[in-house]
Amino acid sequence: MANHYQVTTTASSKDDAARLARMAVEQRLAACAQVSGPITSVYRWEGRVETNDEWICVFKTSARALHTLEEAIRGSHGYTTPEIVATPIEGGDADYLAWIDAGTSAPSA
Repeated sequence: MANHYQVTTTASSKDDAARLARMAVEQRLAACAQVSGPITSVYRWEGRVETNDEWICVFKTSARALHTLEEAIRGSHGYTTPEIVATPIEGGDADYLAWIDAGTSAPSA
């Protein structure tokens, strides 16, 4: 298991993606989240091929916070079956990875 992850989801609007990003960072489930878009998504849903504009939200998180982040996205998302894809970060700048750890830890008293 990796120590750090990039988690991706999509949302139907920039506001929804920004709301998910803010929620994750405020709850210390992600050290940061980046929102970009719009993108065009083509997918099969309920037997039909659909095409829609969406916004992507990419979260940087620790292994410790990963499961809770996934649950928070699922619970706060507007989609019935939201995209939640966690990609392990296999390498990176040590200071940046330490920053992710600090950003997903409870603040010191």
